Amino acid sequence: MEKLLGREAEIYFSHSKEKPDHLEITGLENVSDIITIDQSPIGRTSRSNAATYTDVFFYIRDLYASLDESKKRNLLPKHFSFNVPGGRCEKCEGSGELTIAMHFLPDVQVKCPVCRGRRFQKSILEVKYKRYSISDVLQLTIAEAANVFCDMPPIMDRLNVLQKVGLGYLSLGQSATTLSGGEAQRIKLAKELGKRTSGHTLYLLDEPTTGLHPHDVKKLVELLNELVGLGNTVICVEHNLDVIAMSDWVVDFGPEGGDAGGEIIVQGTPETVVKTARSKTGACLSAVMNR
Repeated sequence: MEKLLGREAEIYFSHSKEKPDHLEITGLENVSDIITIDQSPIGRTSRSNAATYTDVFFYIRDLYASLDESKKRNLLPKHFSFNVPGGRCEKCEGSGELTIAMHFLPDVQVKCPVCRGRRFQKSILEVKYKRYSISDVLQLTIAEAANVFCDMPPIMDRLNVLQKVGLGYLSLGQSATTLSGGEAQRIKLAKELGKRTSGHTLYLLDEPTTGLHPHDVKKLVELLNELVGLGNTVICVEHNLDVIAMSDWVVDFGPEGGDAGGEIIVQGTPETVVKTARSKTGACLSAVMNR
């Protein structure tokens, strides 16, 4: 999907003279933008996390800078960032840990002896919102943070979307390098859902339900339907039967997987797939749609 449709869209929107590897794709004139939401990492360093990637930390820093204690100390939003000098611990440069080179062995990370893993200087940690310092906030799960910032709409809007994609258990400050591919993909999806879209955007997703509980799958589909309701199009590579059953249009490849597949067995509504005798997906889908 990404190599064919995604690449064709890149060529189309960049007005490149490059020739694609296929005959023709029609309909791109009805799309204003294309966004691929895959399972690649959201960042390759410990400084990237769900809070920074979705911009929720931007609003949290603004909130802390607006507190009376911050104004007394002339603190600005930048002082509550662990990525720039000012309020972060300079011994570990805001990472909360030090890296010790072990030469012929993998490097070892140890807690910073100055900030004790809290990332910030003592004066910054003394500024608190509802008894929480900025470091404490980064340790909260997304669900816990939603309780703390329940009366702050800009923050809650983003936390609510993260919860709706099934990520309420993640810590706000959890390093991007520790996230699974499925978690990274859902964080990307949450960021897109938080934007004000004008419609006509084509979203490409690769198995977005990976690792999700059935209850969270339903919530994810509801969010995808919100995107569609705004005039966008969502195309998923998916094997989850619940998602397939709730789709508007299904393209079923087969008859087997891998080298024995690649043929379009049927395309149409889920009901059409169920009625197609050759479709193994249809045979399994029937039980889901009839329950």
